[in-house]
Amino acid sequence: MSEFDTQKDKYVTFQSGSEYFGLKIEYVNEIIVFQEITEIPESPEYVKGLINLRGKIIPVVDVRLRFHQEPIPYTDRTCIIVIRYEQMVVGLIVEKIAEVVEIPAENILPSPSIGKNDNAKSRFVSGIGKVGNDVKLLLDPAKLLGDEEAALVGHLNNEDESEEGEE
Repeated sequence: MSEFDTQKDKYVTFQSGSEYFGLKIEYVNEIIVFQEITEIPESPEYVKGLINLRGKIIPVVDVRLRFHQEPIPYTDRTCIIVIRYEQMVVGLIVEKIAEVVEIPAENILPSPSIGKNDNAKSRFVSGIGKVGNDVKLLLDPAKLLGDEEAALVGHLNNEDESEEGEE
């Protein structure tokens, strides 16, 4: 059985506000403790800035702010989930990691449509996972990482490649 098969239906779940969200584990590079962030002037409020992760510069997004939730102070439970989607590597600041759960495809419902998309969180959700009596909102990294993050990550990746070529 390949590594992909063992990860197929697995999701890292985390809490934001009173809700629990899940990200396919295949997108998760690692989970790190919260660390100092260098702010980027004139970036959207939810893009908190940049971190240096073992020499690689990674933009970080505050998930609560991305979902238009009230900001809260960061605590010792605050983590950064480093995800890779296509060519992008981005850190997601989350309140608290919950667990890794298995959600088979038959337990995933399509994302509900809420009329005029009045719920900011719903546009980032690809489906709803049923885990026992609980519900996890499953996030779509393509929707979570908007054009601004893609442009920022693309810019950072190009700088990393040019620096490597100079050595």
